[in-house]
Amino acid sequence: GKRKRLNTSVLYDSDESEDSDILVRKVFAKRHCIMDEDESSEEQQPDKTCPAENVSANRKQKVFAKLKELARQRATWRSCSSESCEDSNGEAETEEEPLCHLPLTPTEVSDTDNDSMKDFIVEEEEDDGDDTEHVKSKNQPPQKELHTSNSELLAYYVPHLSRCDHFIHFQRIVKAFLINAIDDTFLSSLYDGTRQKKYAQDMLLSLHYLDDRFIQPRLENLIARSRWKDRYKERVDCYPDVRIILKNPESMSCQACEMNRYCKFNVLLSGKLYNSKTLEADDFMSDDKQVLKVGVVCADRTRIYHNLKHFKYKLYVDCSSVTELDGVEDEPVKDTVERLFSQLEDSGWIQKRYSDLEEYMNDADNFQEEK
Repeated sequence: GKRKRLNTSVLYDSDESEDSDILVRKVFAKRHCIMDEDESSEEQQPDKTCPAENVSANRKQKVFAKLKELARQRATWRSCSSESCEDSNGEAETEEEPLCHLPLTPTEVSDTDNDSMKDFIVEEEEDDGDDTEHVKSKNQPPQKELHTSNSELLAYYVPHLSRCDHFIHFQRIVKAFLINAIDDTFLSSLYDGTRQKKYAQDMLLSLHYLDDRFIQPRLENLIARSRWKDRYKERVDCYPDVRIILKNPESMSCQACEMNRYCKFNVLLSGKLYNSKTLEADDFMSDDKQVLKVGVVCADRTRIYHNLKHFKYKLYVDCSSVTELDGVEDEPVKDTVERLFSQLEDSGWIQKRYSDLEEYMNDADNFQEEK
């Protein structure tokens, strides 16, 4: 055994000394370590690095699979989009490579996969002003047509929500009253649905708009904030003519609200009762009059309420007077209405009546409650 140790140490110790046990151990350890390092570096190193590479490769494959799936979904969505979006892909592909920082090798990613990933990345990062303007210019006409169709559907199915200009509504109403002044069955045929042409339906829409949007909500608001009795309201509703006359003040019960007030106004109501839709007057008790004494607040409220309540009838009476003064015979109704309407429009008569309506509505909106 000792000789073996010496033989082993001779390879590294040139002194051949018997006292070289320690050296032999050191040299043997060094030799054994060197052999282990050489052999492990050549044989075992690949075995140690394989698990790390496998984990990294699996992670890369998972990330790439997710990206590939997202790119495939995005490509499906893009196939349904406009052609201008597809034209912008070619320009986008030249700028997107620096955006991808994944350490993927060429063997792991094919050309088709690169294209799909580029499509996916472009949607997140790139914004081409020229292409977006092109898309807007192509999509704008359909959107405009859609809005137009929606407004037409709204006007047809929900006529009270029509977005037509207020003055256009008023002009249609004037034409309808001129026609009815010549043919007294026109308004009744509008309301019973006999006339179905577009011009007639537009006039009916404007009549509803005047009643339901301009007049009736303000009348209800005036009544809701008042202490009027139902009997007084019914009298004001029935008589189209009113005169409010200042008299000597007198402490008494107001005949409108029945509260003790210093009443100094006489309200004189007169005129024929009429149909609120066809505006046909009733001759029954045509000379009947009512005189009521009221206070200051009730007198002001009566004036504002009566102006709005009977505005439509007063407008129709004025239109009838225009047709009676015309004196032209043997002319089609359409031509007569167009000629009279042009005359009224040129003279400012229509604008003046519309301004009166706006003034009445403002008075109703700004009227204060009683203290």
